[in-house]
Amino acid sequence: MLSRLTRPRAVAVCALPVVALLATAALAPLPFSVAQPGMTANVLGANAGDPVITITGATTRKTTGELRMTTIEATGPDAHVSLGDVLDGWFRSDQAVMPRDSVYPSGNSTKEIEEHNAAEMKESQDAAAEAALKYLDEDSGKIKVSLELADVGGPSAGLLFSLGVVDKLDGDGKGGDLTGGRTIAGTGTIDADGTVGAVGGVGLKTQAARRDGATVFLVPKAECSDAKSELPKGLRLIPVTSLKGAVGSLVALETGRGAVPSC
Repeated sequence: MLSRLTRPRAVAVCALPVVALLATAALAPLPFSVAQPGMTANVLGANAGDPVITITGATTRKTTGELRMTTIEATGPDAHVSLGDVLDGWFRSDQAVMPRDSVYPSGNSTKEIEEHNAAEMKESQDAAAEAALKYLDEDSGKIKVSLELADVGGPSAGLLFSLGVVDKLDGDGKGGDLTGGRTIAGTGTIDADGTVGAVGGVGLKTQAARRDGATVFLVPKAECSDAKSELPKGLRLIPVTSLKGAVGSLVALETGRGAVPSC
């Protein structure tokens, strides 16, 4: 025999499971990472006391200005990200909530992820050096390029590495600096043939760039809209699809001759 509950008691009884589910969801770990603007590094300078770019077999130039590669910092692969963390990051312009699998390869241990990122960085450095020497029509058998950047993994610094090699060897091609004395920042992968690829997280990287003094940001053309959505004041976007195009845009910006593309 069933007794009939009053409406207030019925609502209270039904609400208990909902409250319990919400409480569990708020505390349970979720498959997301929360990212924010990370460090930047001038590839024309030193990092952790060592030159980022070392070139042997050719005379290098003394450069001015900066070419800053940019990064994002994300919660670790084993971090506990709760519903509260996700909601907080969702409504903040200086953070981004990203699926964990888009930041870290799914199912890998922290050590495997670190090894994967290190391998990607090494491949990126090799491709960046090859692309720069091909662009300059230099013999890679005679000129050796060593790239070193501590505590950074992944392929997204490729474009800036290549530009750094070009600036150290050839500048703007007419005795001037590729940077024009400016602080230039950017991001993008690069293939050995000089093709620039998208990387993700550009909205956070533009914030890191402006924070560290950049006034120009080179962005893969496919990510223009993402970069524009949270663009810091005082930062100019230049879309790029290739190393040749990036060099041409910087030379045009420096000399005031020729068109400089924009997003």
